Amino acid sequence: MNGTIIPKDMKSAPVRSEKITIEQFVESTGASSVVVLELVEMGWLDPERTGRKELLFRDRDVDRVRKFLRLCADFELTPVGGSIIVDLLERVEQLERELKRARKEFSG
Repeated sequence: MNGTIIPKDMKSAPVRSEKITIEQFVESTGASSVVVLELVEMGWLDPERTGRKELLFRDRDVDRVRKFLRLCADFELTPVGGSIIVDLLERVEQLERELKRARKEFSG
């Protein structure tokens, strides 16, 4: 850690959670809890479960669900269709990042 000394009391400082409850998730996405639970049942969303079986969603899934909702509304898609399209769009974005990185390495 390049010589930085961390005080004892800061070593155990709580880390900001990247997990949100279903209520927070519904509020953040604008999706109904029924739609969210349907996406969980489909396996498209994979929240963690607490000891009390409560669902905890990742912050990053908020944008995915917002994109999903827009696509389903704009193109009158079923949940399965919307989830497939979001997955494909994410795959294209990932491949574009990899291609950009490869071009940079090749030219550099």
